[in-house]
Amino acid sequence: MLIQTKGIVLRSVKYSETSVITDIFTEESGLRSYIISGVRSQKSKVSAGLLQIMTPVEIIAYHREDRDLSRIKEIKASHVYQSLPFDVRKSAVGMFMVEIARKAIQGNEEHQELFQCLLDNFIFLDQTNRSFANLHLHFMLDLTGYLGFQPGGQYDEITPLFDLQEGLFTGIRPQHPYSLTASLAEKLSELIHLPKEQCHEVRLNREERKALLNSLLLYFRLHIEHFPPIHSHEILEEVLL
Repeated sequence: MLIQTKGIVLRSVKYSETSVITDIFTEESGLRSYIISGVRSQKSKVSAGLLQIMTPVEIIAYHREDRDLSRIKEIKASHVYQSLPFDVRKSAVGMFMVEIARKAIQGNEEHQELFQCLLDNFIFLDQTNRSFANLHLHFMLDLTGYLGFQPGGQYDEITPLFDLQEGLFTGIRPQHPYSLTASLAEKLSELIHLPKEQCHEVRLNREERKALLNSLLLYFRLHIEHFPPIHSHEILEEVLL
C-alpha cells in the first residue's frame, strides 16, 4: 500500500555502504522504520539533511503490515528550522525530547494529536526567544497525557505530596520510596497547569530541575513496561541545568 503522510525523523543509522534506516514518527501510521537506498552515494537524490533527527518531513512510502521495515518512495522537508540545528543548548533539549518520544511511543497506530504535540514542541523550541530550561520537563508531562498515565488529583494544602507509583497527588506519605516532596510536587503542579509558552515562569534552581527530571524519568519507568534507559539527559544536564 502506498501512503502519503507527514512525519518527524527520530533516528537514522547507516545500513550497508549507501543505505540508511530511519525511524519516523508519522501522522498517519505512528512510529515506522524505513530503509532508504543509495542515500549516501554521490548521485543520491535525497539530501542527508532530510534525515537529521527532529526534521519534519513529508513522505510517500510503501507500507506492508506484515513487515517491520518499509521503503520510502519520496521524501521532502515540511518545515525548515531557523535556530534549532545551530544552537547547542536547543539541540540538547530537542535530542532529549526525541529520545523520550522514541522510547516511550509504542506501536504503529495513527495518533495525529500526539504527532502534532511533538511537532509543535520542536517548532516552539526552534522559534522561542525566551528561556526553554523547563521545556523538556513540560514536554514529558504533556506526553503522559497521550500515553495514559497523566498525573491525577491536584496539589493543595490537603494533598501536598505526589506519589510517583500511583500517579496521584496525595496527603499521605507512601510506604514506598517513589514520591516527590511537597516543594517539588508544587513545581510539578505549576508545570502541569501552564502551557509550554509559559513554562519558563516556573522557578527552578539547578538542583530542583535535576531532581524533577530524574523523578519524571523514574515516573516513566514505573508506568511504561520495559522502558529503556535514557542517556541524552546526561548531555542535557551539562549544557542546560
